[in-house]
Amino acid sequence: MPIFEKPSRDSLPHCDERWTPIYLERGRLEVDDSSVKWIGADRTVFRVPIATVSALVLGPGTTVTHAAVKACAECNTPIIWSGEQGTRFYACGISPTHDNANAKKHAELYASRKSRTEVAKRMFLQRFPQEIVEGKTIESLRGLEGKRVKALYAEMGERYGVQWKGRNYDTSHWDLADGINRAISAANASLYAFCAAFVVGMGFLPQLGFIHKTGSLPFVYDVADVYKPETTLEAAFQALSVDPNADETQVLTLLKQKIEAAKLARRIPKDIYRWLGLKEGKTSEIL
Repeated sequence: MPIFEKPSRDSLPHCDERWTPIYLERGRLEVDDSSVKWIGADRTVFRVPIATVSALVLGPGTTVTHAAVKACAECNTPIIWSGEQGTRFYACGISPTHDNANAKKHAELYASRKSRTEVAKRMFLQRFPQEIVEGKTIESLRGLEGKRVKALYAEMGERYGVQWKGRNYDTSHWDLADGINRAISAANASLYAFCAAFVVGMGFLPQLGFIHKTGSLPFVYDVADVYKPETTLEAAFQALSVDPNADETQVLTLLKQKIEAAKLARRIPKDIYRWLGLKEGKTSEIL
């Protein structure tokens, strides 16, 4: 079996210094000549700089060798399995971080009602002014957030000239949903996969949300919701304004541009540390 030389811990770049996740589909990930190599079904072959990417997102038609998974783990690079073009988050490998400090601190903050509320309020402060957040319960802030998002949908529909009838779709009858609802759902699913790459890569717990309670990835939803107005909603409404019949590929192309323009790869790690009251990169110290 080809040997991948394990890099030293000190040589690995911090998560906010890495590239955005790389999406791969229809091909094979393996170790060859002491490096991780991608061999595509279209005969594209290139070496993957796994120590400098935040995550590898594998789509349909991919296979990965044991050696490649081992190499990614040694470089602290999580592997995520997703739907086509990253539009669904299916699974991820166990976080390959070198210790469990972030997971323990996350669990401690979640276990205390007081600290759980404090974290949630810090997240809401990115939506509302200080004077609105202070003195409010999390339930009332959820209600305010719902009203804010409904108003934002209507405002974007008017700005982009896209007819908006409300957030209304049925996953069991997907074809009956209108174009803008399908576009928003596709963009949101992709953003969830993007945010999940950072959450699991940093060693936090996707299952323990501070605002969201249901679903399999509440903390990922907490994180993603902060960035939706400038990424997924902009991408969905803009795509439909250009082409009323825009498909997922067109929406996700725009979403990628929005994510890069917003520099989310740098912002997400810093924001998570701040929301959880942790000094950046020093999980054992509380602000």
